[in-house]
Amino acid sequence: MNFISDAIIRSLFDYRDFIPTLKEAFCSEYQVPQRHHYTYENGVGENSSTLLIMPAWKNGTYLGVKTVTVSPYNGQLDLPAIQGTYSLINAKNGTIESLLEAKMLTVKRTAATSALASSFLSREKADTLLMVGTGALAPELVRAHCTVRPIKKVWVWGRSPEKSQAIADELSFDGINAYITESIEEGAAQADIISVATLSPEPLIMGKWLRPGQHLDLVGAYRPDMRESDDEALLRSTVFVDSMAGAPVEAGDLAIPIAQGVFNTEDISADLFQLCKEERSGRADESEITFFKSVGHALEDLSAALYIRDKLKESTS
Repeated sequence: MNFISDAIIRSLFDYRDFIPTLKEAFCSEYQVPQRHHYTYENGVGENSSTLLIMPAWKNGTYLGVKTVTVSPYNGQLDLPAIQGTYSLINAKNGTIESLLEAKMLTVKRTAATSALASSFLSREKADTLLMVGTGALAPELVRAHCTVRPIKKVWVWGRSPEKSQAIADELSFDGINAYITESIEEGAAQADIISVATLSPEPLIMGKWLRPGQHLDLVGAYRPDMRESDDEALLRSTVFVDSMAGAPVEAGDLAIPIAQGVFNTEDISADLFQLCKEERSGRADESEITFFKSVGHALEDLSAALYIRDKLKESTS
């Protein structure tokens, strides 16, 4: 059994290479049961932690299971919120071929999924991005979006100006023009794409701030009691999700308005499976506001794990 560390995953992963692979996976026949989602008390604060168990397989080839925890107070300890492992298993004989660290795998595949959605939903000439959040996902979301759109300027907002500056400095080192903004509203006024990756229990993006042609990419707030946007943002937008089975139930950005009768599941235009298979269309025109909500899908993990396995074989052959 091979152990594949976060460092190896980071060194082998290439968004331009992987995003077409991910698109192909969304068009293929995989078996993906609904993920197991549990909350537990962490003894640190009032906000509970989460245990996720996510299986997926392709009959006769490979199956994978991700076991991951999400700890909302890890930022205070300078630890990533996401921790876990991914088991890549040969479906023919049941042996575990590889054990991958789940943090970087999750971060990379999540960012790639947002970029894949953006390729359908943001304007082709979108060149300014606001990144809301300063966790491990933030710089990867920016890098991934930069592979599908000609991003020239990035604004970063976080509750900690020091962390925001650190993200901006990291991106600038990569050759991306990144700056911090003191307010989300100010950054949103200048952005073609607004990407949000937080654990916020309250809306951060207000619909009254949005302007025609923007694309809203909501990646955090993965539980029904969390949300990153208000009702007006939802109602002003054409809404898309990564998975019809997961997002309306698991994500507060949708689950709360649905429960309150503000929004209906039937109002979701398409999920990423339908977009990739060309069963539904993405952005309709230049003035449309598009809204993409991602909660994560086990297909993305399996696709990324197989990609890393193949890249590792290439690098060592």
